[in-house]
Amino acid sequence: MLRGTVVLLGALSLAACASKPPSPSSGLPKSGIYKVGKPYQVAGVWYYPSEDFSYDETGIASWYGPGFHEKITANGEQYDQNELTAAHKTLPMPSLVRVTNLDNGRSIVVRVNDRGPYANGRIIDMSRRGAQLLGFDGVGTAKVRVQILAEESRAIAAAARQGTPATILAETDGPAPKPAPRGRVELAEGSGPARPSPAAVAAAPVPVPSTVPGSVVEGRFVPAPVVAELPVKPYEQIYVQVGAFGNLDNVTRARAKLAAMGQVAQVTPTVTGRQKLQRVRVGPLNSVESADAVLNQVIQAGLTDAKIVVD
Repeated sequence: MLRGTVVLLGALSLAACASKPPSPSSGLPKSGIYKVGKPYQVAGVWYYPSEDFSYDETGIASWYGPGFHEKITANGEQYDQNELTAAHKTLPMPSLVRVTNLDNGRSIVVRVNDRGPYANGRIIDMSRRGAQLLGFDGVGTAKVRVQILAEESRAIAAAARQGTPATILAETDGPAPKPAPRGRVELAEGSGPARPSPAAVAAAPVPVPSTVPGSVVEGRFVPAPVVAELPVKPYEQIYVQVGAFGNLDNVTRARAKLAAMGQVAQVTPTVTGRQKLQRVRVGPLNSVESADAVLNQVIQAGLTDAKIVVD
């Protein structure tokens, strides 16, 4: 599992998922706070946190454990490598997601309470316990599908808002920050609708999610270690997706850049909402290591919206 020190511009200045504990004067509750955050950049790639309650994507999962145990996560909770939690680059904190290992069909629900992983080719960083239950703690990575649980996430978000300082809520819910530079990708697959108004979410009921087994620990809903066995395709392939474009000129430009690198582009149609798009991909690739190498090459060529997907 590749890990390295990175410099985060803007909202983040961490070199790993969990950070040092805040000072006692910070006043953060043990249950953490509700946080979305502003756009930030890692190693030349911009990320755009948002309340995307339709999130459903595939990619490569990693895990983090002993080196971060009992440190403070991005939303102020204490990281416990033995709980079912995870770090994600853009989803609100806290939220609940179902993570399914596409190699063996094992599936669990985890609480997102941290930012990361900061390796370009990883979609989610699981706790050690989560990786154990999904069966990839030994190899370090797995092909996964990550799906947000919308209503359950809204419920625990509403509970977290009640203990969140007004200054942080104002930062989360205020006017949209000036957009960071974007590439030519016109629409990312799986992009969700606009976020609900802060008043609507804050006024929502805050019951413990009844559809997910778990318990409340120091004010936090922690999913129980329940493993579901879900059907998965026997041969999930790995690709590096450069982007999904609605404009054929952008498809042509992306293909030309890939050709200059010696990579052959695969172009396939897809539909997001009502918009017809053309996905530009490289692959299928025969290993995570191969996908990492291609992804780094593509990003260095300026195609910074590229990502690893599993299909």
